[in-house]
Amino acid sequence: MLSKKSVILDCCRMILILVLAFAVNLILRRLFNTQTMTPMIFVLGVYLVAWRTQGYFWGIIASLISVLAVNFAFTYPYWAFNLIRPECLSSAVVMLVVSIMTSALTTKIKRQEQMKAEAEKERMRGNLLRAVSHDLRTPLTSIYGACSAMLENYDEIHRENHLKLLSDVCGDAQWLVRMVENLLSVTRIDADRVQLAKNDTVLEELIDTVLVKFRKHYPEQTVQLEIPDDFVSIPMDAILISQVLMNLLENAVFHAKGMKNLWLRVEVRYGWAYFHVEDDGCGIPEEKLPKLFTGMLDSEAPTDLSRSSMGIGLSVCSAIIKAHGGDIWARRRPAGGTEVGFRLEMEDHHGEQQI
Repeated sequence: MLSKKSVILDCCRMILILVLAFAVNLILRRLFNTQTMTPMIFVLGVYLVAWRTQGYFWGIIASLISVLAVNFAFTYPYWAFNLIRPECLSSAVVMLVVSIMTSALTTKIKRQEQMKAEAEKERMRGNLLRAVSHDLRTPLTSIYGACSAMLENYDEIHRENHLKLLSDVCGDAQWLVRMVENLLSVTRIDADRVQLAKNDTVLEELIDTVLVKFRKHYPEQTVQLEIPDDFVSIPMDAILISQVLMNLLENAVFHAKGMKNLWLRVEVRYGWAYFHVEDDGCGIPEEKLPKLFTGMLDSEAPTDLSRSSMGIGLSVCSAIIKAHGGDIWARRRPAGGTEVGFRLEMEDHHGEQQI
């Protein structure tokens, strides 16, 4: 069922388009004393109505109104209806058939595109569920095995082994929490119903929040920070962007084998804020880069397979950045390692870009 607001908007669009078509025909007749283009202009108007509205109804109504408008204002005798003359009746019927066919074809194409988009969404949802099922199974199995071992052999296991098993359980639980946060983000940014709580966020405060959380979980990993000295404010959903940065930093920790340095750089250029997370680890093969943000990385990717692959986290990052109107990318560093970055548009309170 269409909402009342949607019906009103479609009606207004139809009226506006037909009024414009009528006005254009009047202008052409006054300036060039010709009416040869009249039927084509009205058919174009019907096409635009069918394209900009939902369903068949408005396109068919526009077709009927167009036929009556041509007969009334652009067929002799002018400014009077005359459907008795055979040529007037035949031209009206032909134009009505053409207009209705145009409307029907346009609406059918729109529905096919909508069905294709829905099918693609279902395919991506299925891929996500399969990947999540695989990614959750491994840490859950590890947690269950560690807990079972401690319960069944409590008196036989040394204290050091107890601590090791508990540490493994905590690590796997932390990974599960991260996965759940990613899945909750997916539900927030569901396609056409995305609702972002954008607020002006101070860059330095955002980075401090992310690094405090990161150092709490990975105290042994140093992050080399490079941000502008000037005051920078960016409109964003700070919670989601913080999660993006945490995902990118954590991916480097888990998957960049051999990494010695980890960088987080931010720069401002031409009204955009560019975020770069770089490492000097093993890097990602070129053939894997196109799949990096799809959630469909296979087991050959250079990842720590005892936990989740990086695909799910990066697909969530991509969705968040696109919902913000930004771009995200990944590439190999010339000096070795990987760079994953994204950019967000900057605007002040009046909607003007900051340079």
